Amino acid sequence: MRVKMKALLLWLLTCTAVSSALPIHPEKDNEEDAKLEQNYLNKFYAVEPDPNQLGWKINAESATEKLQKMQQFFGLKVTGKLDNETLEMMKKPRIVNYTPDMSKEDVDKAIEKAFKVWSVVTPLIFTRIHKGIADIMIAFGIKAHGQCPRYFDGPLGVLAHAFPPGSGLGGDVHFDEDEDWTTGSAGFSLFLVAAHEFGHALGLSHSKDQRALMFPNYAYISPSEFPLSPDDINGIQSIYGSPPNAPDERPTTPTSPKTCGSQMSFDAITTLRREIIFLKGRHLWRVYPDNSEAERELISVFWPNLTPGIEAAYENTKDQILLFKGNKFWVISGYRVLLGYPKNINTLGFPKGVKKVDAAVCNKDTGKTDFFIGDKYWRFDENSQSMEKGYPRLTVNEYPGISQRVDAVFQQKGLFYFFHGSKQWEFDPIAKKVIREMKSNSWFNCQYH
Repeated sequence: MRVKMKALLLWLLTCTAVSSALPIHPEKDNEEDAKLEQNYLNKFYAVEPDPNQLGWKINAESATEKLQKMQQFFGLKVTGKLDNETLEMMKKPRIVNYTPDMSKEDVDKAIEKAFKVWSVVTPLIFTRIHKGIADIMIAFGIKAHGQCPRYFDGPLGVLAHAFPPGSGLGGDVHFDEDEDWTTGSAGFSLFLVAAHEFGHALGLSHSKDQRALMFPNYAYISPSEFPLSPDDINGIQSIYGSPPNAPDERPTTPTSPKTCGSQMSFDAITTLRREIIFLKGRHLWRVYPDNSEAERELISVFWPNLTPGIEAAYENTKDQILLFKGNKFWVISGYRVLLGYPKNINTLGFPKGVKKVDAAVCNKDTGKTDFFIGDKYWRFDENSQSMEKGYPRLTVNEYPGISQRVDAVFQQKGLFYFFHGSKQWEFDPIAKKVIREMKSNSWFNCQYH
């Protein structure tokens, strides 16, 4: 059942220091302290999971028992009374904190932007507060965290969870600190995950529409694109209604990359036996050289266990695909991610200073794989599974004419194709020279005028 919430919702990110000055109105302060105590205990000690049932049970402990439990948890003197030390602890946020992965400013911006996704299409107003108990409490934690009945499972898997509107933990959103939170495509976008979880906190369930923000699989899209689909908008407006301003101010539905756009570029490209796979954001295109039609799919549909935003990819000599994102990589056989992955790229022999791979290609004739990072490349022996000595070397020395950073590269019929932005270069490794320059999407049979 969906629960309609009031139009004004509060969230809490941090807490200001509590003044030690004497109160001017002690009676008023006593009333506020009593209210804070009641809200705090109701928030964190009223509802607990029942291990014998699938649902929840109401814990009917007295205020004194709840205070004692709270004091014991924080290592305070267990009195069962609202003393000054206990009150000071209540005025601090519980598991409410920031992630060390990002600056506080970037976290604040991501959270505010995620709330705006929903306020733009509803009458809801979200206001940040700096103390007290808010309707939506935001926190980062690992494994068992605070009084939350749900545990996180480490890197990947469950990224975050939210509780539907209600009392106690209702409306709260928790993020798994074991994930790599970022502002862009590397790691996981805090903005996108927060926007998805806020949808749950407002009462939305998962959507079956693959374009929807509320689709259960994470899919990266550029922050410049509006992430809500018509299904998301219809769902949230069925609970809270439309915004009071003109409906024509509603942001547009997200669009897929223009396959034949003149500025089309790619994040990574790899072969898979006879086909070529182009990856960009959350999309991939499958191209068969003998077929003029490019098949576009979501990465999450093709490989459900992977995140989008892949930065490098190549097919090795065993018909396996290696996909790279940040300092991690996966090995895929067909549609299956091999057990034990992702692994750190340092396990391939890269020095610790290497944080990511820009592009990679395996020369099937020699069994050697070149990894491109910036203006240099490393060479990896697929047979011995080790990096060759004497690297990195300048890319332009081995591949004359390839002087820009390599976005993607693959081998086809003995030739190499290097990509940078909206351009690609066909390179002959025997003649060691660029044969021709083309548009990046020339493989899609696009018609240019």
